[in-house]
Amino acid sequence: MANSNSLPLYERVEHRNTLHKIMEFIILFLLLSLLVYRLLSIINHGLSWSIAFLCELWFTFSWVITISNKWILVDHKPYPDRLLQRVAKDELPAVDLFVTTADPELEPPIITINTVLSLLAVDYPTHKLACYVSDDGCSPITFYSLVEASKFAKIWIPFCKKYNVQVRAPFRYFTNNSTLSGNNNNSSMEFKHEWKIVKDEYEQLSSKIEDAVRKSINPSDIIECDFSVFSNVQRNDHPTIIKVVWENKEAHSNRPVPHLVYISREKRPKHPHHAKAGAMNVLTRVSGLTTNAPYMLNVDCDMFVNSPNIILHAMCMLLGSKNENENAFVQCPQVFCDSLKDDPFGNQMIVWWKYVGQGVSGIQGPFYSGTGCVHRRKVIYGLSPNYVKVGETNAISMMNGKSADEELRDVFGKEFTKSAVDALNGKAACPDMLTETIEAAYQVAGVGYEYGTHWGKKVGWMYGSTVEDVLTGLSIHNKGWRSIVYAPDPPAFLGFAPTCGPSSMTQQKRWATGLFEILLSKNCPICGTLFANLQFRQCLGYFCILPWGLRSVLELHYAALPAYSIITNSNFLPKGQEPAYYILVAVFLVYTMYTLSEYLRTGQSIRAWWNNQRMGRIISMSAWLFGFLSVILKLLGISETVFEVTRKDQSTSSDEGTEDTEAGKFTFDQSPVFVPPTAMLFLQLTALATALLQLQPPARDGVGSGSLETMCSVLLVVCLWPFLKGLFGSGKYGIPLSTIFKSAGLALLFYTLCRY
Repeated sequence: MANSNSLPLYERVEHRNTLHKIMEFIILFLLLSLLVYRLLSIINHGLSWSIAFLCELWFTFSWVITISNKWILVDHKPYPDRLLQRVAKDELPAVDLFVTTADPELEPPIITINTVLSLLAVDYPTHKLACYVSDDGCSPITFYSLVEASKFAKIWIPFCKKYNVQVRAPFRYFTNNSTLSGNNNNSSMEFKHEWKIVKDEYEQLSSKIEDAVRKSINPSDIIECDFSVFSNVQRNDHPTIIKVVWENKEAHSNRPVPHLVYISREKRPKHPHHAKAGAMNVLTRVSGLTTNAPYMLNVDCDMFVNSPNIILHAMCMLLGSKNENENAFVQCPQVFCDSLKDDPFGNQMIVWWKYVGQGVSGIQGPFYSGTGCVHRRKVIYGLSPNYVKVGETNAISMMNGKSADEELRDVFGKEFTKSAVDALNGKAACPDMLTETIEAAYQVAGVGYEYGTHWGKKVGWMYGSTVEDVLTGLSIHNKGWRSIVYAPDPPAFLGFAPTCGPSSMTQQKRWATGLFEILLSKNCPICGTLFANLQFRQCLGYFCILPWGLRSVLELHYAALPAYSIITNSNFLPKGQEPAYYILVAVFLVYTMYTLSEYLRTGQSIRAWWNNQRMGRIISMSAWLFGFLSVILKLLGISETVFEVTRKDQSTSSDEGTEDTEAGKFTFDQSPVFVPPTAMLFLQLTALATALLQLQPPARDGVGSGSLETMCSVLLVVCLWPFLKGLFGSGKYGIPLSTIFKSAGLALLFYTLCRY
């Protein structure tokens, strides 16, 4: 036993790729050589040369950050058997499970309840779990769905644990009929009989929810629950609603269903609600007064559990760190189920998580991505790695003339102080009955509770950005905590990626907006490095994502340069007789091989690589650009940034495995986000037509546009091919006429300014 206790609970695994490092430094050398050439010859060229120099200077800086981030790729391997040798399974730490949903139309209840069911069925003692669902849409349909799901959970959870079911989201499990014959232990007649019963029950559950969604039934007519609290409420104007859907009243793990609580926090029109960050803080406080588990797992409503042992594995990495004062949270990559073939919208982020996510894990740890993450509660409460127990300082600590008790009331609020102290001191004192704490829970979920406290500023999920997850993770890293990326195979969680153009753009715009807000705020990682405990290379890691909005401006300028050069018959790229010509060609070829090798090494196709390269250009000049503009308008006091919920769609494949033939086709709507790429397409086509028809003016100093400018313009047209097809499409597959007219006007204005 002594030997087993000395063994680590997890292992840090480092991956080094010498060939990749060689290619990275070759690209860096070529970029620096190009900058030197630009600088030495800048006097002999015009404005376009200077703009190109500034853009390439940014690209070089970004590449230095890339090299730093990918220097050592780190993964982690847990040893749950060793943990169970040290701690009896029934004595494992309690974990509170958080699920957030905001709109029953964009986030269908059937998706939410599948996520909830997968969480309730994880391989962990049920009396150590409690699931809290935040419904910012204040939807009686969502509540009704949870009530019905809790009934189904009483047969679903025992079935999963009896037959060791690996996929515990029922919609996912029952769409794969191979589960009947894929496991020899599951081929018995008893299993097949129970499988059929459970499947029939799930189909009935799905039918009930679909009927309720279609308004063909009223939930209050068919179940004995109090729906009067939902009468005469509006989504953004209603009191707090907390319902204990199911209470596990026996303190033993043989009860099949953990606690399940529905929460719709109070909202009032004149009070800010801080979107998802506000919802997470309410979940934290309500759970703190009820179960107060020392660890918290949060997922989005569309991110279901795919590995039933994920909580046990996460405990290995959190309990196995140095005195539990090193690792703040365990982040699992976002992986998507039933993804469209070849990732046509470039949003699966497989390569990003493999190389950037595991790369920053070798520094101070991955960024918090808002879902699929296990936190220490005391870290969310603002505790630093080098702490002392709060109780030991209550009598002697004085801050601004106040005792520690008074200071804690100012930080957490009066009703929450005792719960916070217990959590900070590692005491998990839970009430015997959840219903005993509901009245107090209503108070901490009220719209005015946070006024005068530090919630959203120093404790809890941080306010001030539409990407509250990254900001919260940054504040944790600033205190000196580390984080861990855990990427098991199969993935720990699976979700749903946007399956159309508008949804992808909405998501990317929100990310770019929030990240740029952080960059221009007092929370900038530079301040964390200078005045807090953020490591310098971790600061560079954050600069990999925070400047997405600024990057869009530079890429847009660089994309416009080929057209400008062709229209004005000038050049911004070296000629064929210049040595720098071969530098550019070499950069293009080596970078192409480098990125292509990353996709192939992660098991993706060449087509997926191309789709991601193409979407990178489209997103940069559309969604990211509008994210940049949103923040600028906010800084000027003209408008505020808005948290936009992304539509969640289930698989486009049916039970029989047939795939929607329209899946993956680019779709459009009236959003202005599609104007810049369409205008860029018109501009490049106009420039190529000008060159083809020989309408260019005489070259200045005899040096006109060359082959590189033409090839760049053609490459941009190929990248914007979905928009070219959209010009001739119809319905949602066609670009709206209003967008076409606006884009044509912008292109004409640019052409006119170039010529005159």
